[in-house]
Amino acid sequence: MKFTDFHKDQVLKTSAYKVTEEEIIQFAKAYDPQWFHTNIEAAKTGPFQGLIGSGWMTCGIAMRLVANEILQGSESSGSPGLSYLRWPAPVRPDDELMVQTTVLDHRYSTSKPHVGILKWRWQVFNQSHIEVLDLEAISFFDTSMKIIPPSE
Repeated sequence: MKFTDFHKDQVLKTSAYKVTEEEIIQFAKAYDPQWFHTNIEAAKTGPFQGLIGSGWMTCGIAMRLVANEILQGSESSGSPGLSYLRWPAPVRPDDELMVQTTVLDHRYSTSKPHVGILKWRWQVFNQSHIEVLDLEAISFFDTSMKIIPPSE
């Protein structure tokens, strides 16, 4: 989507992504090696009563879905950060995750009129419609740039 395709209060949804046990463990071993992400047996008696995915993995999955399905073909040019980030419920093996975004604000920069600023909320839900990620992001769109196709 191009920056001009977004508008305030717009809600966009992605397709679902199924999380595997193997993916949870591999991600955790590489980036978040805590026992409740990596040790199936120990996790069974832990606070979550089973293996759970890293919140950072959930963020990565959300980014992939948004990049592939919403930002594809846009003038997206980065982000200065998040206003907040929450993981209200854990992600478990075989969960099917879907991102729902809501546009909170859509405007052009006053100092750089070719830069669009999008403030939006991303919520990730599992197959039972339980929220597992909630964040508010600012995204920049450089409307003067040539669109670069994604690399595989």
